[in-house]
Amino acid sequence: MAESLKILYVDDENDIREIAGMALELDSDIELRTSASGADALSVVQEWLPDLILLDVMMPGMDGPETLARLRLDPVSASIPVAFITARTQPEDIETFMALGAVSVISKPFDPMTLATQTRELFATING
Repeated sequence: MAESLKILYVDDENDIREIAGMALELDSDIELRTSASGADALSVVQEWLPDLILLDVMMPGMDGPETLARLRLDPVSASIPVAFITARTQPEDIETFMALGAVSVISKPFDPMTLATQTRELFATING
């Protein structure tokens, strides 16, 4: 049995959040919570410490980079790895996101059939 993995998926688009949720839950060892905004994600993290956060870049209000910055300011969430999920995957965009402290960038649209495996491999890579 694989190790249980707590993932918070943050995206303002209901359809994408639902598809990602179904995709990630294909792995029965992934415990998933979803969030529709950066502000909501910050409160979810306070009560439920995920092992990994998958964070949309383009969201109204608080976008992904601002959400990541706020996560890093809070000792509770400062060390939680965050991967951005975005259609902005030009090399300069990826460089910018990594410089902000993201551990990875997953391109949108993602493949629902491989998202859980991709996420688990990412987590394994981060944790050596």
